[in-house]
Amino acid sequence: MKKISANEIALSGVSCALATLLLTIGVYSGVLLFTAYLFGSVALMLPLAKKSYRGYALSYVATCALVLIFDVARFFDVLPFICFFGLHPLVNELQLKTKINRWAAFAVKAAWFDGTMYLIWRFLFEMTTQLVFVDKYFIPILLVFGTALFYLYDYTSFRCRMLVNSLVARISKK
Repeated sequence: MKKISANEIALSGVSCALATLLLTIGVYSGVLLFTAYLFGSVALMLPLAKKSYRGYALSYVATCALVLIFDVARFFDVLPFICFFGLHPLVNELQLKTKINRWAAFAVKAAWFDGTMYLIWRFLFEMTTQLVFVDKYFIPILLVFGTALFYLYDYTSFRCRMLVNSLVARISKK
């Protein structure tokens, strides 16, 4: 079994700290919640830049645990990160590693995203929101606008991955 180097552990710790801080700020501010999901997932890309899957897994689990400890009363605000946004960088990395067709991977990831958003809607917003139009047409709205939004998010995520990889490579050379 390959040992994890001290650099990978440090990178995972920095990743966990950044993701936890960003998610906690996002949950408490409310306005920055979706931005926190995006930047939290970018922070979790740090160990993946060094191909450290164990470091990523430890960072993801620790981030989820710490955010739930800090924000236990707002569990449903953290749930989309736990179910989708925190795992998305790993799925993208595995997609590139196994060389899966990008459109087939996009279809699976879009269905995963839409399913996550549907569950969040069913368990959280539908109980508290009385928007008859949205309740009646939620599935078509989600399939059209949610998938379009996911396409933009997935594209942005791949671009951020390239940026994170170049920054970590530059830091590693020093």
